Amino acid sequence: MNHSRLFFSLRALTSKRLFHGKPQLKINGVVYDTHSDFTNVSSTILNLSDRSLHLEPAHPIGVLRKQIEDKLNSTSNSYQYYNDFRPVVTVEENFDSLGFPADHPGRSKSDTYYVNDKYLFRTHTSAHELECFGNIQGFSPRTEKRAPTEKPGFLITADVYRRDEIDRTHYPVFHQMEGARVWKRSSEKSSESHEPLHIQKIRDDLCKLEKQLREESSNLVVEDDKSLESNPKQDYMSDLEVDLCSQHLKRTIELLVAQVFNKKLQSMGSEDQGAQLQVRWIKAYFPWTAPSWEIEVFWKGEWLELCGCGLVREQVLLNAGYEKDSTVGWAFGLGLDRIAMLLFEIPDIRLFWTQDERFHSQFHEGQITRFQPYSKYPGTTRDVAFWLPEQKESSLIHENDIMEIVREEAGDMVESVKLIDQFTHPNSNKKSLCYRINYQSMDRNLTNEEINKIQENVRSQLVQNYKVSLR
Repeated sequence: MNHSRLFFSLRALTSKRLFHGKPQLKINGVVYDTHSDFTNVSSTILNLSDRSLHLEPAHPIGVLRKQIEDKLNSTSNSYQYYNDFRPVVTVEENFDSLGFPADHPGRSKSDTYYVNDKYLFRTHTSAHELECFGNIQGFSPRTEKRAPTEKPGFLITADVYRRDEIDRTHYPVFHQMEGARVWKRSSEKSSESHEPLHIQKIRDDLCKLEKQLREESSNLVVEDDKSLESNPKQDYMSDLEVDLCSQHLKRTIELLVAQVFNKKLQSMGSEDQGAQLQVRWIKAYFPWTAPSWEIEVFWKGEWLELCGCGLVREQVLLNAGYEKDSTVGWAFGLGLDRIAMLLFEIPDIRLFWTQDERFHSQFHEGQITRFQPYSKYPGTTRDVAFWLPEQKESSLIHENDIMEIVREEAGDMVESVKLIDQFTHPNSNKKSLCYRINYQSMDRNLTNEEINKIQENVRSQLVQNYKVSLR
């Protein structure tokens, strides 16, 4: 077997026999052929793919999702919700349709879980953008997948999957919310302002947002970056359209941020209520928006990046079936897990996935409450050191591949994996790496016997799959 090791969970396999000469995977009720050069899905991922934590009303992720949805629709009822997309999408949906270049690192097997050469576990909620843009009635041809909606915006919430490092803030599955809003261009002029109707419409929508922000978020202090230098606009949009759409986008995100963080300040006690909440906008780059920004919040002494956003690139709209020069709009992507960890004061991202009732009983629908640790179980560390094979072979090894082996063998019993030492032998020129693995369960005590067995499995898999020499 090559370096992309196949892991099959008993629950996910259709059976142990071959179908048309190929093993297959059944994921969320759909059967997929595997591909020897692409398939790198682990049983860990397969076993998490039907959890849908964002749909649990009393789970911190579900609580946060609902609060954001309710707040954004409280102004204009402009957003259609999409919360039931399944996690396996096409390469076209996840990358090609959004303008990801062929050599983008996100496409690599070291970063992404591939089912086969045509299907993968989505790496972002943007994989569903085209379908949702296509569902907006009057903007593009009606999609055959869903009934059209008259709402000019949408919110997508879903679990997303990426091969990543192992520590308290990283997990191979996390949750995103994708939002977008569009306006159809019009050459017809408003009788009141003598401006095109869509310009008047954006102005009216913006006024409602600004009024709501004044009424609800007097403690919000915003540092804005309005310069388009090194953050250029798209040629098909006028300066006025860019300015108004950008303002509408930023006020929307500010309202969202104010909602969740002010709610947290209220829950922290009277001494924190009324405190200023500092936010700032900084330039960014994303393949599917231009210009683009990120918003950061100053929280407990540091600036935290919360959201990436921008004005939708016209090519994305054209891919969704929109006519050229017909539409302007914006989109954003928000990571829910990190915000939920801050708001609910959850110290380890693994806790979101625990089945322990001592965790779940602490949270209630519509409430932001502080997590109370129920026990701190002792951890134990083990080191694994090895010589890499010859250079041409070692290039096949990515740190995320090492993380996958540890995660697959230890599951949620591993807290962190860190590279603590590396050196090159002066005579042989061989390179040595040493990783420290911290094993610690969130729910129970671990025994030396079970950890030693896991550690030995990790060592064996490194040798078997990557031809390393253990030290």
